[in-house]
Formats: sequence, C-alpha cells, structure tokens
Amino acid sequence: IMKTIAIIPARYASSRFPGKPLALLNGKPMVMWVYEAVCASNLFDKVVVATDDKRIFDTVQEMKGFAMMTSENHSCGTQRCEEIVQKLSSIGEEYDVVVNVQGDEPLIAKEQLALILSCFDSPKVEIATLSKKIDNQEDVLDPNVVKVVSANDRALYFSRSAIPFTRDISLSQALSQGVFSKHIGIYAYRFDVLKKIVQLEKSNLERLESLEQLRWLENGFEIRIKDTCFESIGVDTPENLKRVNDIIKKENKI
Repeated sequence: IMKTIAIIPARYASSRFPGKPLALLNGKPMVMWVYEAVCASNLFDKVVVATDDKRIFDTVQEMKGFAMMTSENHSCGTQRCEEIVQKLSSIGEEYDVVVNVQGDEPLIAKEQLALILSCFDSPKVEIATLSKKIDNQEDVLDPNVVKVVSANDRALYFSRSAIPFTRDISLSQALSQGVFSKHIGIYAYRFDVLKKIVQLEKSNLERLESLEQLRWLENGFEIRIKDTCFESIGVDTPENLKRVNDIIKKENKI
C-alpha cells in the first residue's frame, strides 16, 4: 500500500501579497481552507502545513491543525516539502508519495487530489501535476497564467507565453479547439525523486521563465500530467482574494 503525505507550504513574506496564508476568507485564514479541504478528502496518511513563520504555525495549531516549522532559507515550496519529509523520516515515518498543495489554493477539489495520486498507479511515474483547458483569451495572454504543452500525458514544456504558437489559425479558433492548457500548480513526487530534484542547480530556462518545474525537465525528469475539469484559483493578489471570497459566499461554503 502506497503511503501518502500532503504538505502545504505557507510562507508569510510573499512579495505580491505579504501575510497571504493568514488572509481571511469568510472569517477563516486561507491556509486553513486549504488544510481542511485536503484533510476532508481522506486521501492522505498525513497532512502538514510547512511554514517558516511562527504566526502561521501558531494559527494552524490553535485551529487544531498540524504544522511544522521549516528553514527560512528555502527558495521554493519543493525544498520546504523535502525538509518536512526528511524530518518525519528521521523519526521513522516514511512516505512513498509526497503531494505539494499550494497554500493559496483554497478551492482545491478532492477530485484534483485523487487524480494526481492516480498517476502513481504506474511505477514509472516520478513527478505528476495537473492541467486544465483554457477557454478565454485573457488567460492565454496573461503571463501570470502558466501554460503547458503536453503529449501522451507527459509535460513537454511550461511557459508564461501563449504556447503552442498557432500560426495558421486564429486565437479564437484555437480556443474553440481546446489547444491551450493552463498549469494547475499542484505537484506530487516519489520521495526518492524529491530528494534528487532539491539538489539540482537553477537552470537557464527556469531563470528566464521563473518556473521551477523547467529545472526538472532540463535535467531529464519526466512529469506526468493529467487534465482536470475543475477550475482552480490561486490567490496571488488581494483582488483574487475578493474573487474567491465571493465564490465561497455564493456556494455557502461556511
């Protein structure tokens, strides 16, 4: 039986939205919306909030969640996840698959979590993530919406640009044909692969696009990708927070 852990990296010092994990959605800190949604999926042997900030740690613990402190020196959530799994491993808790759930995805769906775990039914899968078809021009052209090109359930390239380039058909035709896909920022890794990828140096493409997953592709790791029909809204700005808050109120997710 595969042992699974979900880790929610949550740092206070976001450049675009400081204190984001503690921003309130319908009166509850955003990180707790994520934590409770992941716990409610009943898909994981353990769920942990990984943070370098005492305020986030204390808030999660006070609200009966489980949090662990990590180093302040990590440059990405992947490193934070690896530190947590190493710490747990040192006390005899071993996990086969580690799922990195972004702390700013309060609308994460059980179906998305189940889909990413299903990728590991194949013993060949090293890393997995999700995508969703884009149905509007704004997302295609927005550099904050990461696009992905894939074939045979394998990610070929991620970019902030509109990829693939459609030379012979219009953008609206391409949209109607489901040409474009956006990357949903949730990752899963086998533990032995996670240990390897955190050792890798920053790559050229990663520097250019500011996308960590390009480092893995450049170093020959394969990323399995599955298409989800569930919309996911990452909260990167106060405007996004309001948008998600409105959705939660509308759905009466209280």
